[in-house]
Amino acid sequence: MLVKTPPMGWSSWNTFGEDINEQIVMETADAMVELGLRDLGYTYVSIDDCWALPERDKDGRMVADPVKFPSGMKALGEHIHNKGLKFGIYSCAGTRTCAGYPGSFDYEFVDAKTFAEWGVDFLKYDYCYFPSNANCKQRYLVMAKCSGNQSN
Repeated sequence: MLVKTPPMGWSSWNTFGEDINEQIVMETADAMVELGLRDLGYTYVSIDDCWALPERDKDGRMVADPVKFPSGMKALGEHIHNKGLKFGIYSCAGTRTCAGYPGSFDYEFVDAKTFAEWGVDFLKYDYCYFPSNANCKQRYLVMAKCSGNQSN
């Protein structure tokens, strides 16, 4: 896909690192609209690493930390979309994220399905804790294919 500009917007990591939460994300989305940034093309609001619980649930799904995101990711995505913005989230091709949270390795389909259910428009996909005997290119293609088969 060819685009005129790269994805433009805000990502939580450089300012907040692991100290991210629902209130910060909502306030940022609100400010992007109020300051006119959305109208200038800054349309992505992306939550980086450390948004999930340290382990998957019994069904193998990633779960947003309920202390940090008490309304849940679907509600947060709806807030972002209601502002005319796009919702981005972070995951990793490895078994864990760079900060040690669950990665998407061998969970690509379930994670893509979960993200689609939450209304995620953009995935930042990192490369930490990747098994040395696995094929990196192939794992990225798996996530791309899984993500492309989801409908919001």
